[in-house]
Parts: sequence; C-alpha cells; structure tokens
Amino acid sequence: MMSATSSLALTHAAPVVQLAKELDKNKVTPGVLGFLVFAVIGVAVWMLMKSMNKHMKKVDFEVEPEPGPKAGASAAGTGKAASGTAPGKPSAAKG
Repeated sequence: MMSATSSLALTHAAPVVQLAKELDKNKVTPGVLGFLVFAVIGVAVWMLMKSMNKHMKKVDFEVEPEPGPKAGASAAGTGKAASGTAPGKPSAAKG
C-alpha cells in the first residue's frame, strides 16, 4: 500500500522519467570541454590550497604582551586610571 506522499512524488517524477528516456545518451555528454573546465578548476583549487598552506606556515600564533608600562605602574602612577575617566576627557566632578 502506497502512502499519499509517495504517490504524489511518483506522479511528479513521471515527466522526468519520460524525459530521461527520450534523451539520446550519445548527444548529452559533457565532452572534452567539460573535462577541461573541470580539470582547470581542480588545478586552480590545488594551487590556491598550496599557496594558503605556505602563507599559514608564516603566521606566528603566539601572543606577545603589548609594549608599554606595567599594569601596576599605571594605576599607582598619575592617578588618571584611578579616577575612572579616560585620558583627554573631562571629569564629571569639574564644574
């Protein structure tokens, strides 16, 4: 017993099956041009992957500390970090 879904799917697939029977398999082929295009795309992808690997080997993933004053020295130094305002911005306490 077939379900309604499978029956509906087979009804819509019938024209596709009929069309496939009518096509001449000798005329519908990718041919040499299709192979050449596929081969060129394959070689291009291979070259891109090779180049990407070369560039990724040059990348240094180690995180280095930022150059500048120590974290403890900035808070004890001028007092700007302790006031809570960013450098160059006026404080809200000034009138």
